[in-house]
Order: sequence, then structure tokens, then C-alpha cells
Amino acid sequence: MKYRDRLMLPLLACLPLASRASEAGGGWPTRAVRLVVPFSAGGATDSVARLLANRLNAAWGQPVVVDNKPGSGTILGTDIVAKAPADGQTFGVVVSSHAINPSLRSKLPYDTLRDFAPVSEVGVQHMVIAANPALPANNLAELIALAKRQPGKLSYGSPGTGTALHLGMELLKVKAGLDILHVPYKGGAPAQQDVMGGQVPLLLDIYHSAAPLIRSGRLKPIALLSPRRPPSIPDIPTVEETVPGVSALSSIGIVAPAGTPAAVVRKASADIAALLADKAFAQQFSDMGVDPVASTPEDFDRRIRADIAKWAPVVKSSGATVD
Repeated sequence: MKYRDRLMLPLLACLPLASRASEAGGGWPTRAVRLVVPFSAGGATDSVARLLANRLNAAWGQPVVVDNKPGSGTILGTDIVAKAPADGQTFGVVVSSHAINPSLRSKLPYDTLRDFAPVSEVGVQHMVIAANPALPANNLAELIALAKRQPGKLSYGSPGTGTALHLGMELLKVKAGLDILHVPYKGGAPAQQDVMGGQVPLLLDIYHSAAPLIRSGRLKPIALLSPRRPPSIPDIPTVEETVPGVSALSSIGIVAPAGTPAAVVRKASADIAALLADKAFAQQFSDMGVDPVASTPEDFDRRIRADIAKWAPVVKSSGATVD
């Protein structure tokens, strides 16, 4: 079965739930729905949220209003969702940091597992290790050899401490026994600029964000962190091909406050799945570098729990902290 087909199967499986959820949800929603995005407007995650909100407007017959609440590594916006009334009028966007933060921060203003009702995963983004073109390594095997010849001399930039991009590289460092310095930035753009300028030799970034720079030759790709080569990026090898057991995807999903009526959660999940199963809409996601992946609330809950367990030892071994 093709990689994309496996991603799409959960979408189709959720479709029969739509009519049952609609009946169970009664007349919901009866007024505008708030979708909290823990990032500034204009970024990749915000763009995904707005695309989804625009289609849910029609599906629900009520406005779905995107509310940008950036800050504290997604915690500010996520905390707003945790403390919102559980009346089905507030949902929140979460990314991989949602599963990383419990290990990264000793004090969170909410409980990641108890204070939210998972609704659905909506997509995954591919991550890439890229380099300044002058770096004397053109693939992962050569990069590993270079790092082992020069322990502590190489460095990599990421959009910030505790992101999936940061921890993805830390996972590689643990598995391959590498000593490479992490240089955190406040976003991907400044990290890209310093890598292109030669101040930092390596970059961890969302592939879709780095792709124009890779195509223009200003960055060179080393490897994808994806579990396998996606059909949309067939020419870049994965880390798994050289270091088995190292893979990661940047996940985007939807949650609601704990206690939100189960019928509302299930209807929202099924309606999202129905949208993502539409080929034209799914293509819009793909054009943004996002592979659509819908899931049931139960599946998304299992995914969050599995990701917490996956990232906890990586955070510990890396020594990363933001307290």
C-alpha cells in the first residue's frame, strides 16, 4: 500500500460517523465557534487553521473564528483552551510541542492528558536536515562522519527549543552518538538566514518552508526525518535509511476543553474527516506541505500519549529545558 494511501485510510474510516454524530450533536453549533491558534497570524500552522476554519464555516452553518494567541512555546494559547467553558464553542490547534512540553517544562498551567478532549489529528508536515552548501558533507553518512571527526565543532539551528525540529535532531544525536551544538532561534526564518550566511552550518526546518531555498541552491538537503520518503519528496533520502529508529513528523491536530460533550467532539471529528476526505480540499493541504491525516478522538488520544512517551527520553538525554 502506498504511503499516501495509508495516510488517507483514517479519513475514509471516519466518514460513516458523520451522520451519527450529526444526530447526536443536536443543533450544535448555534453560534460562532472559536478556534484558538497558539501562533501568530501568517505562519504555516495558522494557514492550515484558517483553511480548515473556512470550510467548517459552511459545514457547521456558523462562523469559525480563528483567534491567534502566540506565546510561551504554544502554552499561552493552549492554556486558554484548557480553561475555556466546555460548551463546544471553543477548540484549539495543537502541534507536536503539545506532546513535548510535559517533559520539557516542570510546570505547565494545565494537564496535557486530563484537561483536553482530543478531537482529531488533521495533518503532518515533513522535516528536513539542510546545510549551507559549503559544508563538506552531502548526505547523512558523510555528516555523521564529519561530526565524529569534529565533536562539538558543528552546530545546527532550529525554530526554537522544544520544537519537534529541535527534538528530532536530538534523537538523531542520541542514536548516532553525535556531539552537535543546538542554536535555537525565534522562528524558522532567522535560522534559515544564518545557515545561508554561514554563521551556522546546519538547519532543521519544515521541508515546505525550506523547499524554495533548497530548489534555488541556497541550502542543500541532507535527509528527511520522515519515516519513509513521501511521494511528494522522492529524491531526498530519510534519516531512517542510514540510522534506523530515527524518524519524526510535525503533527497538527485539534483539541477541545475537557468535558466538552462527547457528541460534539465526535461530530466535529467526523466533519473534519469528511472535509479532509474531499480530494480538492486535501490537495489544498498538500499544496501547503501538509499531508492530511484525520483520526477519531480515540486515535488522536492514543497518538498524543504515544508521542509523550516517545519524546520524554529524548528530552532527558538532550538536557533540554526552558524552565
